[in-house]
Amino acid sequence: MLVLTRKVGERVLIGDQVAVTVVRIQGNAVRLGIDAPPEMAVVREELAQPAAAKTAGDVSQPAAT
Repeated sequence: MLVLTRKVGERVLIGDQVAVTVVRIQGNAVRLGIDAPPEMAVVREELAQPAAAKTAGDVSQPAAT
């Protein structure tokens, strides 16, 4: 894992197609802006994990409503 320190307005580039910008820092929360091609899915981890579990056939957790 790469760990970086960035200030508001600074960016991190991932490959040639993705840029992550620090938009705001407030308390212990950081707001990020992500520029990526439309064909690339960008989702929060907590949303991606249940979808992956459903795909794998895991029915141990009920779907969120």
